[in-house]
Amino acid sequence: MPLESVSIPEVDESSLPAASGGWCRRCGRMHTLPSAQARQACLSLMDQLNQHRRIDFSLPEAMADPRCATSELFGAARGKMFGVLTCRDSHGRPKVLRAFSGQYNGLWQVEGWVRPLFAVTAFNALIRAPEQEIKRLGREMASWSPGSEHRRRLFLQRRTLSQKLMREIHDLYQLINFRGEIVPLDAAFIGNGAPPSGTADCCGPKLLHHAAAHGLVPESMAEFYWGRSNASGTKQQGQFYPACAARCQTILGFMLCGLQPE
Repeated sequence: MPLESVSIPEVDESSLPAASGGWCRRCGRMHTLPSAQARQACLSLMDQLNQHRRIDFSLPEAMADPRCATSELFGAARGKMFGVLTCRDSHGRPKVLRAFSGQYNGLWQVEGWVRPLFAVTAFNALIRAPEQEIKRLGREMASWSPGSEHRRRLFLQRRTLSQKLMREIHDLYQLINFRGEIVPLDAAFIGNGAPPSGTADCCGPKLLHHAAAHGLVPESMAEFYWGRSNASGTKQQGQFYPACAARCQTILGFMLCGLQPE
């Protein structure tokens, strides 16, 4: 049963994650953002999620999208990471940005939340035909016995198509930093091999990209988990977590570059 409301845990300062950031290849050092100020904004966001039980709470209730209900986060789909970035505009006025990781119940864009790093229409057009073919190959594979040569050929064909699609998806991502530099995802990524699926879809990259693209100066960033614990049990309701190592920390160094004095 979905929870009507959930308690917001007390914040234990000693157990909070370190500042968000990553290694910058250009500067040869770490770039980071503190989290204290943004944690307070996160607690306010938790209150709003509790009160409205939907993430499109900036819209009147009559305009609410059923797909934005938070009950989904406490069911089979499990919870999701949310993030807040506190920043200032060119006039020094404070701004608070909000983001959710990945898609929300199939939605890339929700009113009141920052957008992904790519044009959604271009993304949808790109994946439509290849995804249909990948699914078709999967269905055909299921009709052949495991270990058969034909099944193996289908598997290799599907894998090649999936890898090609992932490269084309990554080409849609153009990351901007606070020097005004814009590079494709592969050029910003400092991990081993190709960027994992979902890289740059998490809260931190979304927030920093929006800030850099709109001339905002970040001051603090924090992320928390909301909903039923993930399958591995490593994420718990209402707890703060640092940016993930494999997908976020590998690009946050580039994205934060230019924000701090050298």
